[in-house]
Amino acid sequence: MLFYSALFLLAFVYANLLEWAIHKYLFHGAGKNKKSSFAGHWHIHHKLCRKNGNADKTYKDFPAHPSVKQEVVSLLALVFLHTPILFVSPFFFGCLTYFTARYFYIHRRCHVDVEWGKRNFPWHYDHHMGKNQDANWGVTNPLWDYILKTRIKYF
Repeated sequence: MLFYSALFLLAFVYANLLEWAIHKYLFHGAGKNKKSSFAGHWHIHHKLCRKNGNADKTYKDFPAHPSVKQEVVSLLALVFLHTPILFVSPFFFGCLTYFTARYFYIHRRCHVDVEWGKRNFPWHYDHHMGKNQDANWGVTNPLWDYILKTRIKYF
C-alpha cells in the first residue's frame, strides 16, 4: 500500500510539473506568437476570460470550439506520449491519465462556473484576472508556483 501511495504522490508531483511547464513555456511562451499552434490559448482563451470575468463560453459550444478541441487533442497526445510507462508501471500510467482528465475537468469548470473556480482554485483565477497573467501557472494546484516563486496572490 505504501508503494502505491508513493507512486500516486510521484505522479501528482510530476503531472503538476508538466502542467506548470506546458502552461508557461508552450501556451504562454510559444502561444503569444499568433503563428504558433498554441496561439489559441493566449489569443482566444485569455482574451475571452479577461473580457468576461474569467468565463470562457467556448467550453459550452457544441460541437466543441477549435480551441477546446486543441486542448483535448493536446491532452490525449500527452497521455499517448507517456504510454511506454504503461509497460513499466501500469499504476503510475493510470495515475497520470487520471491527473490529465482531472486537469481538463477542473480547467473547464473554472471557466464555466466562475464562482466555483474562484472559490476552489483561486490561483487559477489570479492567473487570468490578476495584473500579471504571466504568473500562477498551476491550474489544478499551485505547488510548482510556490516552489518556483511564480505564485502571486491578487484576490
